[in-house]
Amino acid sequence: MKTYIVGNWKMNLTVGESSIYLQKLLKRIKPAKGLEIAVAPSAIAIQPLRIQLDRLKSKVKLSAQNFYQKDYGAYTGEVSIMQLRGLVDYAIIGHSERRYIFGETNKDLCQKVAAALRNNVTPILCIGETENERSFGETVSVIRDQLHGALSEIDADDVKKVIIAYEPVWAISSNKNARLASPDDVAESVRLIRSELKEIYGKETAEETPILYGGSVNPNNAGAYLTVPGVNGLLIGGSSLISDHFIDIIELAKRVKS
Repeated sequence: MKTYIVGNWKMNLTVGESSIYLQKLLKRIKPAKGLEIAVAPSAIAIQPLRIQLDRLKSKVKLSAQNFYQKDYGAYTGEVSIMQLRGLVDYAIIGHSERRYIFGETNKDLCQKVAAALRNNVTPILCIGETENERSFGETVSVIRDQLHGALSEIDADDVKKVIIAYEPVWAISSNKNARLASPDDVAESVRLIRSELKEIYGKETAEETPILYGGSVNPNNAGAYLTVPGVNGLLIGGSSLISDHFIDIIELAKRVKS
C-alpha cells in the first residue's frame, strides 16, 4: 500500500505565494516509489498550480480542501467537484473545521463522498472526536457514527477508493487547547476504524483502505506516527506551510517506508 503525505494549506498563501512554495518544493524533493505527495491549496490557486505541475511533469498531486456536493446548479459562491475534475486528484471531506465551524453534517459528507467518487476524485474523509467527547468516553460511538454516516451512500467496492484520515479535534494545532496524541492513542483509534470497516464491509476492504493520521504533525513526531501499525501516511496542517518542515516530513516518510 502507498504512503501518503498530504499538506493542507487551509486559508493561507496567495496564488503567487502558493506558486513560489510549490516551485521550492519541487526543486528539493525527489519521487520515491510508493510515496504519494499531495498539497491542498486554496481553491483560487488550484488551476494555476495544476498548470505549473503539468508544465514541469511533476508527480506531486493536488487536493481540494472542500467542494459543494451538487455537480452543478444555482448555488452562488460554491465550487463543485465536477468543476474540479481534471484539476485535483484528491478532495478533503469532513475536516473538523468544516464540521464544527461550518456545520457540515454526516448527510452532507456522505453526499460529498459519493460526488467525489462519481467524478473520479479520491475522497480523504476526516473523522475524529472532540476533547469533550473523548472525556465522556464517546470516542468509539463518534468514530463509528462519522465513519458509517459518511460512507452510507457507497458500496464496499467504492469504500476501498476512500482514504480515511483520523484527526482528533483535541490534537489539531488550530485548536488553542490542542495537545499531542501519543502513538498509542493513534494506534487504538486506527484499530477501531479498521474494526468498524471489517464489520460492515469485510476483512479485505478493512485491510485495503488507507488510513492517515493528522493532528499537530511536525518533523519531530512524524516518524513516530508513521510507524504506528495501520497508519498509511499523514495529513499535515501548520507544518505543511513551512516548506523546510514539509520536506523534512517527506524525507522521514521515505526512510520509514524503506
